[in-house]
Formats: sequence, structure tokens, C-alpha cells
Amino acid sequence: MALDTAKKQEIIEKYSRGEKDTGSTEIQVALLTARIVYLTEHLKTNKKDHSSRLGLLKLVGQRRRLMRYLKKSDLKRYTVIKTDLGLRN
Repeated sequence: MALDTAKKQEIIEKYSRGEKDTGSTEIQVALLTARIVYLTEHLKTNKKDHSSRLGLLKLVGQRRRLMRYLKKSDLKRYTVIKTDLGLRN
């Protein structure tokens, strides 16, 4: 299930770098993290939902690639988003 509009707008407002910023790397990572948390909780109750598990793995890989890009381009922004979202690596 996708994020509802209110939750998505709240995440965008929190991590945006400007007034019209809706797709910066920080926002993408935060939105992916919210979806990953939701899918993780879903899979705790629905253990045999393998299609959602595959989607979860794809989301984790996409977030990892975005974090790698952010680490190369701006280390300060990387550390801020990493500590704010509670990501390990």
C-alpha cells in the first residue's frame, strides 16, 4: 500500500531543501524509508507474502543506491539524513 497524501506531504515538508523541492535525494530516502517500515510491519503478520518481500528488497536496494550517491556528493547531508532516519549504513 502506498503512503497516504497527508503523511507524504508531512515528509516532504520536513526534508525539503526549498519551497518547491519535492524530489531531492533526502526526500526520496525518507519516503522510501516510510514505505520500507510499512512493508516490514506487513511482512511480520503476513509471512507468506513473497511478492511484497520482493518489493521490499527492491526498495531497500534503491534506498541504498540513493544513500551511496548522497555520501559521494555531500557527506554532511548524508550524515544528517542517516541520523535523523536512524539508518545504520
